[in-house]
Amino acid sequence: MIAETVCSAVAVAGLGIAGVLAFRKRFLKAARTAAYALVPLGLVMTGAVEWIVDTAFSPTAWAGFGVLGVAWLMFMGTRAVERRRSGRSGKEREAAIAPAASAPSLGESRRPTPAVQPKQPKQAKAEPAEDFSDIEAILKKHGI
Repeated sequence: MIAETVCSAVAVAGLGIAGVLAFRKRFLKAARTAAYALVPLGLVMTGAVEWIVDTAFSPTAWAGFGVLGVAWLMFMGTRAVERRRSGRSGKEREAAIAPAASAPSLGESRRPTPAVQPKQPKQAKAEPAEDFSDIEAILKKHGI
């Protein structure tokens, strides 16, 4: 109730300031101020302010955030213990996850590069010097 009243008062004050700016013929600044002033009013009308206030001052909501935090800590703790107990090296762990996985799916390739180089496409035979006489004529025409 109080939050809605404060937001409405801020909106009315902002619209009053926008009216003064419009009276002084600063229409662009007045329109911008009116737009900012209407935001809290719109939040009050949609019920978003009530929802935020109910969540922020609700002990049940804060207890829920605490439960979510404990659950997250438990997940991370069990992952750490599981990694420590497995006792495998990183490479063995990757092989155990997906034994038939290809190298790109496991990250950087640890295989040596193949000795055979891929075949280069054959280059066409170099033709004799092309005729640039027309380009030279254009350049001479422009004095270059």
